[in-house]
Amino acid sequence: MNPKSRINKALEGTGVTNAVGHTLRFTPHDFRRMFITDAVPHGMPPHIAQLVVGHRDINTTMGYKAVYPEEVINGHRAFIARRRSLRPSEEYRVPTEDEWDEFLGHFERRKVALGTCGRSYSTPCIHENACLRCPLIRPDPAQLQRLIEIRDNLIARIAEARSEGWLGEVDGLQISLVGARQKLDQIGQLKAATTHLDLPTFPQIVDRSTP
Repeated sequence: MNPKSRINKALEGTGVTNAVGHTLRFTPHDFRRMFITDAVPHGMPPHIAQLVVGHRDINTTMGYKAVYPEEVINGHRAFIARRRSLRPSEEYRVPTEDEWDEFLGHFERRKVALGTCGRSYSTPCIHENACLRCPLIRPDPAQLQRLIEIRDNLIARIAEARSEGWLGEVDGLQISLVGARQKLDQIGQLKAATTHLDLPTFPQIVDRSTP
């Protein structure tokens, strides 16, 4: 007997009916919907619910829940409040001015010519500032022409190195060329997927600026 038949046979045994007197019918898929409807309003972040049920698109997950967005927001806030009540109060102290400046400075120091470095807070560059080769760099679409020039220059330098017999240069230049092409591909993907919403910058959000 398949799971659907077992569920419905169990329901028939309970004698429970719907509003018009028909025996209730459930499928395994119905339990996914009930799980999301219960979990999200009780504080589970929607993106976590998405991972639990295996949806590729979070909009599919949000379409499952039989609640309004305000209920989701209030439920998540209540969940955060409950979590915070279990933590030592000193963990939620107001940061000092020096701490804020250091925190914001981290994000300012991640800005480079090609875009923005995605390294974690309070960590140094571990790639010796070789940004073109670094997988953590999120390229800025405004730097497209710069990257094209870098790529073309690398191609010319590789050709020169080969013609002059500078074989020790070729391998390193090839690695940089692969990095340049990857960054160009990323910009193409960003342009295809980006919707410009004129979002505020991080300092604007927190109403702070670095000295």
